[in-house]
Amino acid sequence: MRFDAATLATAFGLTLFAGLATGIGSALAVFARRSSTRFLSVSLGFSAGVMLYVSFAEILPKAERAFASEWDPAAAGWGAAAAFFGGALAMGLVDWSVPKNLNPHEARSGEDRAPLRRRGKAGDPPSDRLLRMGLFTALAIAIHNFPEGIATFLAALEDPKLGTAIAIAVALHNIPEGVSVAVPVFYATGNRRRAFTLSFLSGLSEPVGAAAAWALLLPWLTPGLMGALFGAVAGVMVYISLDELLPAAREYGRGHEVLWGLFSGMAAMAVSLLMLR
Repeated sequence: MRFDAATLATAFGLTLFAGLATGIGSALAVFARRSSTRFLSVSLGFSAGVMLYVSFAEILPKAERAFASEWDPAAAGWGAAAAFFGGALAMGLVDWSVPKNLNPHEARSGEDRAPLRRRGKAGDPPSDRLLRMGLFTALAIAIHNFPEGIATFLAALEDPKLGTAIAIAVALHNIPEGVSVAVPVFYATGNRRRAFTLSFLSGLSEPVGAAAAWALLLPWLTPGLMGALFGAVAGVMVYISLDELLPAAREYGRGHEVLWGLFSGMAAMAVSLLMLR
């Protein structure tokens, strides 16, 4: 399959935007006087709603249609299902490979999330342990963001409007990841610039993932392979939504704020998909 330069540039630009959203989390952690945890909770729920709805309503059917162009309908359904669960399993293996205390998808205690609600003091004494935690968290996030970059890039190649929706959802979910890197580095060093820069750079693995997909996958893309990739993308997005976004949103929010954010995201995605038909 061949794509023109404008489509490739759009897909790469959307992936870059999603990855660099970690910078928003960085700024939230080290520059803002007070963080709005309520807004963050609703935003995370909204992002999960977008990801879940688009995965089941749009991406999985695209995967099945792509398989159906080469296989019979029954085999196409099996292929899409296998790719979906394969994508979720791959994301689970990535999680398993990262130590639990550094994994951005693991639930945090109230004490761990407290820095989001209060600002660090530049005069605090340096802490090697906190600095190490920030550095390894940045590495863990880079590992997680790589397949997300591939997913966003491939979705945007097939359908730029769908890719835009996915990029926005991924960007929202990258905000707390930026916080998780910036906070320990800032508390350890008292250096705002260093904390912001390291957190910001951790998101660059998403456009790196896009570049890898462009270099390694595009020359071999067939409708069947595109179906497998779309099925895997759906699995990755559902895994992220259930494993990270919703648990984090519940911890930051209260009451039914997360649920309203979730259904608002689903409704926004449904309306946008219907208007594009």
